[in-house]
Amino acid sequence: MRRLLATAAAVTAAALALTACGTTEPAADNDTKKTSEPITLTDASGAEVKLDGPARKVVGTEWHEVELLISLGVDPVGVADVKGYKTWDTAVPLKNEPKDIGTRGEPSMDTIAGLSPDLIVASTDLPPAAVKQLRKVAPVLEVRSADASDPLGQMTENLDLIAKATGTTAQAEKIKKDFDTKIAEGRKALADAGLGGAKYAFADGYVVSNQVSIRPFTSGSLIGAVNEKLGLKNAWTVKGDESYGLASTDVEGLTTLGDVQFAYIGNDGDKDSTPFTGALAKDKVWTSLPFVKKGNVHRLPDGIWMFGGPESMNQYIDSVVAALAK
Repeated sequence: MRRLLATAAAVTAAALALTACGTTEPAADNDTKKTSEPITLTDASGAEVKLDGPARKVVGTEWHEVELLISLGVDPVGVADVKGYKTWDTAVPLKNEPKDIGTRGEPSMDTIAGLSPDLIVASTDLPPAAVKQLRKVAPVLEVRSADASDPLGQMTENLDLIAKATGTTAQAEKIKKDFDTKIAEGRKALADAGLGGAKYAFADGYVVSNQVSIRPFTSGSLIGAVNEKLGLKNAWTVKGDESYGLASTDVEGLTTLGDVQFAYIGNDGDKDSTPFTGALAKDKVWTSLPFVKKGNVHRLPDGIWMFGGPESMNQYIDSVVAALAK
């Protein structure tokens, strides 16, 4: 995971220590009739973004925004850390071979300029100096990847903003409708299994310099908000950061959870991301926890991006229902 896995880690560091040509698929309704009309938008930074028409050659500097682009039918010409995206976001796979523009924290300006994009979709997590440089290359639409005060609202706002910039608003409406349906289905499945209101804790973890760090996903996280929509009760009482709703603890911090359902996501492609079956497997504190003793520890499938868009959350919902309601 490295930048949120570094992005989220960077955003919360103080608190957590933690290409081929792109195309836009034609929309099914009046979106296609407006392809030549100028578009003016206000992005998350408050900047006014002017486009000659729906953007077709788009670069994405963060995986959250890349996922939204592909979900909307836009194949980005440039993506930061392509290998990482393919590893961590399997809900919405790349359909083309975009140019790797470098890391999510430090995209290559020269590489992006060489793509001659119509639009660069960038996270507000990028340093302002980097965004200033990007604006010299092409119009930049800054998107706030997360907001702990309203995680689901922020995800939807991002989807709608990118849809307006790319002329894919009809597809955005379909995505939102499908997500609402998935939430309702998941909530019913858990309730039918007697898990309505069940105490549930989701986390991920890392091993750094032989030390295990655990990252709780509080109610302010996107996954935390989805869990509550599913009727689950978040067992974490620690305070998360203001953007991603993430906190930081160690194995001792797990002793406050009590008897819960505990779930996590790791990745076999990153050995340091699976401490619950690795470094902690023989740890006396870990093995003494009630939910560990009862076997209520669930490793969800690899490749679910915890900071993604509606389709990653759909994938997450399916995995939670499968794990808990078995």
